Amino acid sequence: MRVVSLVPSSTETLLAWGVDVVACTRFCEQPAMRHVGGTKDPDVAAIVALAPDLVVMDREENRREDAEALAAARVRVHVTHVTSLADVTPTLVALARATGVASAADMVRAASAYDVAADAVPVAGGDGCRVAVLIWRRPWMALGAATYGSSVLRHLGLHNVLLPADGAYPEAELAVLAERRPDLVVLPSEPYPFAERHVREVTEGVPGAAVVLVDGRDLFWWGVRTPAALDRLSGALQRSR
Repeated sequence: MRVVSLVPSSTETLLAWGVDVVACTRFCEQPAMRHVGGTKDPDVAAIVALAPDLVVMDREENRREDAEALAAARVRVHVTHVTSLADVTPTLVALARATGVASAADMVRAASAYDVAADAVPVAGGDGCRVAVLIWRRPWMALGAATYGSSVLRHLGLHNVLLPADGAYPEAELAVLAERRPDLVVLPSEPYPFAERHVREVTEGVPGAAVVLVDGRDLFWWGVRTPAALDRLSGALQRSR
């Protein structure tokens, strides 16, 4: 099966499964692979010209109009939607089924390796720790509570200072976050490329909170990396406490 993946985490997972991914987005970190635009601006004509058997998309990563354009061109589309760790296993099973990776029984057994939501890997001293995650700068934006990344943090014993009512990815100036009194501010490497130079700015803007840099893929990408990502995040956050 020839597959085009417009979702970075799905691209990583499909390649690990040995699926023939013929093209992906420029954000999928596969420089040797053919790129067909970005997650929000895919080249629909180029995708159609590849005559793929399936295009993998995500409700959050990609746009509905692009999915509709592909469907109108009679291209089969498979859409994922993961908002918590509990979604990972059923989503992987459905993705494996859609791409013909294995029999249903094999898929269930394979996916069980990613069913980690019930097996807590708490950060030492993390229980009760209040955390804020910044995802963008200019304007400052934060990770909301009803998201996959926040679910990962809860799994590690950390509590997002934002509430579901705040939205999924709200704008949040540093002074506003400071009023929520986080013990820890997490700066992931994506979608905004936070780096060491931003640590001082955030430390000054949210006084009293520790600030830690983490691999954004471990916090936001789900799939084959999920179990190891949880271990890496646990270690990184534990070192920051």
